[in-house]
Amino acid sequence: MTTPAFPTFRYCPVCGSAHFEPHDFKSRRCRDCGFTFYQNASASVVGVIVNEQQEILVGRRAFEPARGTLDLPGGFVDAGETLEEAVMRELKEETGADVTPLRWLFSLPNSYRYSGIDIPTVDSFFLCRLTSPQQLQAGDDVDRLFWMPLKELKAQEFGLPSISRSIERLKTLFL
Repeated sequence: MTTPAFPTFRYCPVCGSAHFEPHDFKSRRCRDCGFTFYQNASASVVGVIVNEQQEILVGRRAFEPARGTLDLPGGFVDAGETLEEAVMRELKEETGADVTPLRWLFSLPNSYRYSGIDIPTVDSFFLCRLTSPQQLQAGDDVDRLFWMPLKELKAQEFGLPSISRSIERLKTLFL
């Protein structure tokens, strides 16, 4: 097993050596300086907001990857941030609204294409409550936001693998 980023990184990021070689199934090691690079998953968060009418807040992606497909609001966790802080920040950036994370639901592995590289991620799904629903406005990388009945969700309409895989699980949890 090789990790997706390894074909792209051919030189040691510490000393620049071309002797940056596969070490095991998830790492490369530099023969010259001994640095080992591990291809670990990046953390990301997804906010699940369900209203009283059994509708879920959905966005349409404005950019690649998966431009034009459906998505749930969320994104990458910044260094020094908790998962809860990240979901509040990401939902504010993408919806304009403040949220409160109520509870962690589940996590799924994912692969996110960025600058021609597949970045492995682990996506943590949180049930959230809108604390300022009147302020909903698409922002950041979201083209538009809308409420969609949970029972009408179709996994194939969601472009990112983990989000698509989450749909049946979310329906089971909330219907």
